[in-house]
Amino acid sequence: MHSGELIASFSEFAREKNIDRPTMIKVLEDVFRTMIRKKFGSDHNFDVIINADSGDLEMWRTREIVDDNSEDIWDTDKIMLSEAQKIQPDFEIGEEVADEVKLEDFGRRVVQTARQTLIQKIKDLEKEMLYIKYKDLVGELIIVEVYQILGKELVCLDSESNELVLPKIEQIPKDRPRKGTSIKAVVHKVEMNNGTPRITLSRTSPVFLERLFEQEIPEILDGLISVRKIVREPGERAKVAVESYDDRIDPVGACVGMKGSRIHTIVRELENENIDVIQWTDNLNLLISRALSPAKISNIQVDNERKRVAVYLKPDQVSLAIGKGGMNIKLAGKLVSMELDVFRDIEGEEDEEDVDLSEFSDEIEDWVLDEFRKIGLDTAKSVLAISKEDIARRTELEEETIDEVLGILSREFE
Repeated sequence: MHSGELIASFSEFAREKNIDRPTMIKVLEDVFRTMIRKKFGSDHNFDVIINADSGDLEMWRTREIVDDNSEDIWDTDKIMLSEAQKIQPDFEIGEEVADEVKLEDFGRRVVQTARQTLIQKIKDLEKEMLYIKYKDLVGELIIVEVYQILGKELVCLDSESNELVLPKIEQIPKDRPRKGTSIKAVVHKVEMNNGTPRITLSRTSPVFLERLFEQEIPEILDGLISVRKIVREPGERAKVAVESYDDRIDPVGACVGMKGSRIHTIVRELENENIDVIQWTDNLNLLISRALSPAKISNIQVDNERKRVAVYLKPDQVSLAIGKGGMNIKLAGKLVSMELDVFRDIEGEEDEEDVDLSEFSDEIEDWVLDEFRKIGLDTAKSVLAISKEDIARRTELEEETIDEVLGILSREFE
């Protein structure tokens, strides 16, 4: 293969891969110098000149002329006088000879190997550049096209046709992606596995929701409003605490928008995930009250040492505070970084339709009833308002016992 053909084919391949000219020249030179070292043992006295545009390649070897009987005649940078005079008759000892080495001198097999090496080096360089590019984009929002739908992940393509993956666990449960559609996600993780970059995307990360807020709410992008903390149960519910640095701006109102115009765009992107926007405050009691909205709290007792908070509510507010499947109280606890325990406010008005637990002593053992009283539950409805998981966490009762008790209490109101 002629040097012009080799360089031209390589240059075209490099351009397709968006490799810049200086990098391309360096790769070419590295490969040719490797060929020189294999053939001549060293490349320190060789000059490699490449013109990628014209496809020209020149390799020049410079050697010092020594006497034919000199001990240095075997050095790679020395040449015997008799050999030098074959190149030019008037050469003398001590002068330097520069002779050109042709690509054809290396043999067809070596040249073909060099071509494959060049292509492989570009592929490796392309992988490295992709890794570096996305390493700097971790946490950033991007739009990709769904290319392939697999069992455990989606294979997506970016604007340059690079493959990225969106694992099942990083997808919102209600997502129903179709091949060829565009989706938004954040760059979640970038790893190098056996020389190949693996770029993982996410739609379940709190960072994804934060980037959507930045995209839809100009005040956040401008720095007038700050997103202090986000907690979410992807596809179900999220709580976003925001703070304004301008007293004239209501952070919650700015995020929700006129008639919910701003927040609805985000909700649709998250497959109708309910989003509670809360105004941040350093007052823990007030933050807890806002986090448990719409429930109205009667009293709060904070145990900073154990990182637990006892929240007392009227009987009709307990279910509101806990939320469907315990979601509201779970997210509120994450938002304030405390464990929240809900108790019925025994000083509140008695529910005339409620039944005291003592009325069930003939069906439920006293020690079991005492377990409920220890956590502030002394009526049937106050127990039924708490999820089974919450009862199991706050008492010493086994699941079988809890199921039995809940069954007895439920039948009372059937």
